[in-house]
Amino acid sequence: MTGSPAWLIAGPTASGKSAVALALARAVGGEIVAADSMQLYGDLRVLTARPTPEDEATAPHHLFGVADAALSWSVGRWQAAALPILEDIAARGRQAIVVGGTGLYFRALTRGLAAIPPVPAEVRTVVEADYDALGEAAIRARLARVDPAAEARIAPADRQRLTRALEVFEASGRALTAWQADTVPPLPREAWRGVVLTLPRAELYTRVEVRLETMVAGGALAEVETLVARGLDPKLPAMKALGVASFAAQLAGRLTPAQALSDAKAETRRYAKRQIAWFNHQAAGWPRAEADARAVGKILRETPS
Repeated sequence: MTGSPAWLIAGPTASGKSAVALALARAVGGEIVAADSMQLYGDLRVLTARPTPEDEATAPHHLFGVADAALSWSVGRWQAAALPILEDIAARGRQAIVVGGTGLYFRALTRGLAAIPPVPAEVRTVVEADYDALGEAAIRARLARVDPAAEARIAPADRQRLTRALEVFEASGRALTAWQADTVPPLPREAWRGVVLTLPRAELYTRVEVRLETMVAGGALAEVETLVARGLDPKLPAMKALGVASFAAQLAGRLTPAQALSDAKAETRRYAKRQIAWFNHQAAGWPRAEADARAVGKILRETPS
């Protein structure tokens, strides 16, 4: 990629990434590219905290709300969409600001994606059935025998990544970790500058709770009602967006409004905790900046080129 290095702004949910990205875009004349696995779906603007139309009018935004909830975007599909956008931004002499909380998207840009052969449907079916019958501990133990590095880095209760790693081994006879080691990053190291936004844990959790309350007041329930009415497969990524299950249960009368909001807050806090752990491990060398009014200045001064 030619041109100015891209800025990569990562961090947990509710850490203020969007505001910092917008301020940075104003400061450097940049264009914002979403690196968020839920903000790319068009059905949940409020519940996924997508930038407002007013924010989008302030600076060019890319890959926000571009996918229908009936679709399932993989990391590879996102990367395939993002790279031409980054090339185009650089070719026009602008700076790209890639912002989001989906760590695997940043990993795909900076470390590459492995050329893993497709997993046959029958292999996936067997592994999923084994997980249902035997439980996470047994599947985790099985994965540890064939790919201990993958087992060690996959968080508890992350069924999707756990079964995926085992499926890759069962289908190819080679560990997912080995496939990933043979990758070439699409963004060479000199083509990007990364920063992870941080906040004290208590402050982050308070922001999570306040933001969810604001979302409910701003139409999140109507979004969920419209999404549920489509009758989509509950396994689709958009159906797993934070808060969807809780607010759908409220709409169905299974939870009170207070219970649904409390559940959504707890789910989001747990997710933020997992994100923090992921970035601490996978982006340990990236500079940190607290998301406050001084963040952009700190990023410009201290993020190495």
